[in-house]
Amino acid sequence: MSQPASPGSPQKLHGRVVAISIGAALGGFLFGFDSSVINGAVDAIEGEFELSEAVTGFAVASALLGCAVGAWFAGGLANRYGRIRVMVISAILFFVSAFGSGFAFGVWDLVAWRVLGGLAIGAASVIAPAYIAEVAPATFRGRLGSLQQMAIVLGIFAALLSDEVFASTAGGASEELWAGLPAWRWMFLAAAVPALIYGLAALRLPESPRYLVTKHEDEKAAQILADYTGEADPHHKIAQIRHSLGNDEKRSMRDLRGHALGLHPIVWTGILLSMFQQFVGINVIFYYSTTLWKSVGFDESDAFTTSTITSLTNIVATIIAISLVDRIGRRLLLLIGSAGMFVSLAIMALSFANATVDSAGETVLEGGWATAALIAANTFVVFFAASWGPVVWVLLGEMFPNHMRATALAVAAAAQWIANFLITVSFPGMADISLVFAYGFYATMALLSFFFVLARVPETRGVELEDMRDDANAHTKEDASAGV
Repeated sequence: MSQPASPGSPQKLHGRVVAISIGAALGGFLFGFDSSVINGAVDAIEGEFELSEAVTGFAVASALLGCAVGAWFAGGLANRYGRIRVMVISAILFFVSAFGSGFAFGVWDLVAWRVLGGLAIGAASVIAPAYIAEVAPATFRGRLGSLQQMAIVLGIFAALLSDEVFASTAGGASEELWAGLPAWRWMFLAAAVPALIYGLAALRLPESPRYLVTKHEDEKAAQILADYTGEADPHHKIAQIRHSLGNDEKRSMRDLRGHALGLHPIVWTGILLSMFQQFVGINVIFYYSTTLWKSVGFDESDAFTTSTITSLTNIVATIIAISLVDRIGRRLLLLIGSAGMFVSLAIMALSFANATVDSAGETVLEGGWATAALIAANTFVVFFAASWGPVVWVLLGEMFPNHMRATALAVAAAAQWIANFLITVSFPGMADISLVFAYGFYATMALLSFFFVLARVPETRGVELEDMRDDANAHTKEDASAGV
């Protein structure tokens, strides 16, 4: 299905490379925790600061704008100062943001602290997949790269759990908990714990051997390749890395220039992968699931239970992806995911087409349509979490050539955060038009993603990073000639 790993590549997974991959993936945990922790605090913040719905919505989504900016600049910083230093800076910023948000005195300084945390999350979202791809042997790169998504879904679950613990202990998110502070402030302060763990873990990680080669620290790079990845001939690998980097050692946005609308085709592939991942509407399920649950008869007080079920489903499906990504490849997983998401989203749209409106103006699903919508929503989460969730991060970490990896990944990740923001803020308006329209749009995006993968996404399973090319169709063409 793809080019085989080089003869010197380790065929046995080294325990040390698993450990450092987990350490880097903790940035994904912060990503998941931050994206969900505010959910339990929204109503309390709106009440305490007497906000309109529009201002509340902006406060919730503001971190995503910070994420886009953080992702955009992370690549250049990583090329200049190294992957580890950017991780440590991200941990510090997120730690400060947790305390600033917890002690915010008004909505606008809360937004500022959330944006600061977003800068940290955006940077971590770039560095984690890049670092894991650069230290992982080609044979196991898929499952190690999937640890980023596993960390994200665990972070989401941890945030939901901590929010519930704080709220239930205090008797409500607005009620006083400890030290005279309401529970919602402790929800934000709790984020300082994973930030501290991430920072301490980052300080113990070895630097990426690819980065060290760019700084002419070949002996140190060779030692890391031998000690952590089990590379049999590290000096030969370093020669391959240096050849793939080319002669220009100054990495910048100019490395991304190409003939396709100003960028290399592979960069556009990364950008569109990122956008499709968000345009299928996954965050609508996590951010606005209460609308669905209420429409099928759940009380709003059951929101934590239903969200927890969805979160656990996400975790189990991600484990499935980790077990399959290095066996059947990236493309096939994405194609299966796109098909499954299209069918499940189409069923949701069809279900809401048969909904009724009660006397209070609320959308109501009854009988078989309620059951169909519930099953379809969770089926959608399964297909996303087993494919587009982890596989996109794997591909973004590995599909770009060495000379542009960090920079191209930064651009693609920034596009992902912008798409996340657009989907998040547009759903209420789309839902006001019609839930059929909203879920129909997401179903259309899932269908388009299927044909996009067929046409533009290369199979990178087992391909060494030094063999990645600028042409997005390079490996796909080879696969096609092999009968894939």
